[in-house]
Amino acid sequence: RPSGFMVCIMSGARTAPALFLLGCSALALGIALVSPEHHRKAEYYMAAVYEHRSVLSPNPLELSSRQQALELMKHNLDVYEQQVMAAAQKGVQIIVFPEDGIHGFNFTRTSIYPFLDFMPSPRLVRWNPCLEPFRFNDTEVLQRLSCMAIKGQMFLVANLGTKQPCLHSDPGCPPDGRYQFNTNVVFSNNGTLVDRYRKHNLYFEAAFDTPAKVDLITFDTPFAGRFGVFTCFDILFFDPTIQLLRDAEVKHIVYPTAWMNQLPLLAAIEIQKAFATAFGVSVLAANIHHPTLGMTGSGIHTPLKSFWYHDMDNPKGHLIIAQVATNPLGLVGTENTTSEMDASHSKFLKILSGDPYCEKDAQEVHCDEAAKWNMNAPPTFHSEMMYDNFTLVPVWGKEGYLQVCSNSLCCHLLYERPTLSNELYALGVFDGLHTVHGSYYIQVCALVKCGGLGFDTCGQEITEAQGLFDFHLWGNFSTSYIFPLFLTSGMTLDTPSQLGWENDHYFLRKSGLSSGLVTAALYGRLYERD
Repeated sequence: RPSGFMVCIMSGARTAPALFLLGCSALALGIALVSPEHHRKAEYYMAAVYEHRSVLSPNPLELSSRQQALELMKHNLDVYEQQVMAAAQKGVQIIVFPEDGIHGFNFTRTSIYPFLDFMPSPRLVRWNPCLEPFRFNDTEVLQRLSCMAIKGQMFLVANLGTKQPCLHSDPGCPPDGRYQFNTNVVFSNNGTLVDRYRKHNLYFEAAFDTPAKVDLITFDTPFAGRFGVFTCFDILFFDPTIQLLRDAEVKHIVYPTAWMNQLPLLAAIEIQKAFATAFGVSVLAANIHHPTLGMTGSGIHTPLKSFWYHDMDNPKGHLIIAQVATNPLGLVGTENTTSEMDASHSKFLKILSGDPYCEKDAQEVHCDEAAKWNMNAPPTFHSEMMYDNFTLVPVWGKEGYLQVCSNSLCCHLLYERPTLSNELYALGVFDGLHTVHGSYYIQVCALVKCGGLGFDTCGQEITEAQGLFDFHLWGNFSTSYIFPLFLTSGMTLDTPSQLGWENDHYFLRKSGLSSGLVTAALYGRLYERD
C-alpha cells in the first residue's frame, strides 16, 4: 500500500499537533482536481515530491555483488513505483525523488561500486532504457525508472550512483580507471532519458567524484516550460545554482536532497522556501526520511506559497501533490509601494534616511534622532549559532529599534510586540567565512528565539515559540544573493509581507504572525569570498 499522500490546492492551513506537520490541510484531499488535459494548456501543472524512507544496506562498508546490490535497490524502487502510480491517479505530470533514495549512503568508493549504473551521455545518445534494455550493460536501475515514467505517464526525476570508465591518459582519471558520480536523471513521460546532472558540491561523499566541468542542466516540458536541476548542498553555491538561474526561461527547479536539518538557520524546508522566494521560482524538493539522522523536510514551494512536510516522529515516507503555477508570481518588488499612512514603514524609512523621527502627540511634535534611540542600548554579547560566532543584542520590551554590527555588516530591527512572552529573543549578526561542514562566506542578520533565558542559549536549536512580532529587519549587505529565512512555531513556514532593497539596505518586513516566531533571517552569500 502506498504511504499516505495528500493533495493540496490551497496552502495556509496547518495541522495543530506539532507531531505531524503538513504544510497544508489534509482535508484538501477532498478537493476535486482539474483534469490533466486542462493544465497542459494552462496556468497550472500537477507536481509531486516523495520523501522516502530508504531501505539501507545493513553494512555499507562491506563489499557486495551486483546481484545483492540490485536486490537491495529493488526494495526502494518498488516503493517508488507505488508512489508513481498513486501520483498518476491524481493527474501528476512530474514527480521528484530524493538524493540517495535508491542506494542509501555511508559507502566507500569501493563498496558503492556494485550499486552503480553505467551512464551514457544523454547529449550524445538518445536512449529509452525501458524500450531498449539491452543496449548498455549495468543499467537495471535506469531501466526500472524509465518504465515507471511510462507507466505513470509523467516526467520522473530520481537520484542514483553512476559510473563512467576513463582512460589513464585523462589527467583527471582516478587510479581505479573510472569516474563515480552522484547523479540525478530526468525521464520524459515516454521513458526517454532526457538528461542527467552530476552533483558538483559533494558533502563529504568519499564514494563520488566531482565532475571536471560543472553540469548546467535544464530541460523543457510541454506543461510548465523550463526546469533546472541540482542536488542538496549545491543550493548554497554559485555553481551550478546561480549559473542556471541566469537563464531567464528557468521558472522551476527539481531538487533531490538528503539534508540533515540544522536550526535555527538551515532546516531543509526553510532553505528550500527561501530559495523559491529569493529567486522567484518554484522548487520541487524531495528529501530523504530518516528522522534519527535529523533528515526530513520536503516541499513544493512557490515564492508565495508552500506545501511542505516535516515530521520527526512518523517512520514512514510521504507523498506531497500540489497544483503549481506555470509562471510563479514573485514576492520581491511586488509590494514596494507602501502607503505613506503606514506608521511602521514610514518610521523604517525615516531611520534609513537618517532623518530625525517625529511623532505627533496631541498638539506637540516630538522628534528623536534615530541615534538617540540607542542611548540606552541593551548589551551586546557573543554566542555560537550554526558553529559561527555571532554578535547579538537582546530584544527586550514591547517595542524598539536595535542595531548590531560585525565587520562591514550592520543589522537593524524595528519592532512592536502585541504581548510579551516569557522568552528571550535576540538580534544577531555574522559577517565572515563559515568553516564547519563546508567552507563558504556568509553575511547574516537574524532575529531568533533563544533556547532559554540565558544569553548563552541564543543560537540553540528550538522548534516551538510563542513570541509575536510586527517588524522590519534590514542590513547593509554587500551581496544581492540573500535568502529570506522565515520559520514559526512547530516547523511552520511563513511568507514575509514585503522584501526588497531600500537605500542600499535589504529589508524583510512582517506584520500579523499567526504563530510564535522561531527565526526570521536574511542569509546573504558572498560567493566570490569563499
